[in-house]
Amino acid sequence: MTFKSIFSFPETVNEVAARFTAGVVCTVALIAIIFNLHFLIFLLIYGFLARVLTGPSLSPVAQVATKVVAKKLTKYAKISPGKPKRFAQSIGLTVTSLVGILYYGVGLTDVGNTLLSVLIVFAAMESILGICVGCLIYRNLIKFHIIKETVCVDCANITKRSASAVSA
Repeated sequence: MTFKSIFSFPETVNEVAARFTAGVVCTVALIAIIFNLHFLIFLLIYGFLARVLTGPSLSPVAQVATKVVAKKLTKYAKISPGKPKRFAQSIGLTVTSLVGILYYGVGLTDVGNTLLSVLIVFAAMESILGICVGCLIYRNLIKFHIIKETVCVDCANITKRSASAVSA
């Protein structure tokens, strides 16, 4: 493995893997709130950071999602552009980092739990319904010309996606 192969995000993402990962995020966040296990926020922060920087390479959850779950459920595979998923992971990293600061930096656990609850809703939407809120925001940023369409042609027009661009 090379540095570049580890620290890169895939051009395409298998929705089965993304939905499984979102389900794990939702579950861990719920456990953190229900059982007051605030230290679990560090696992969530690490997971989002690893996925933003390396895609699935350094994320244990994403490794299981791509190498086990997605391989077992190939008939349900749907391929999506990677850039909006990376953007969504960046939002998750920002939210969980803020929750960590609220929990441990300023002691506002109720505010942290509220923010984490929003993350739970978004992760559940991805996991259960296949609706990626971060991806929708990304596509709207393209629509309103905040992000250039050339950054992710597939995001701007799904019909332009090449069938040969499919990868796990």
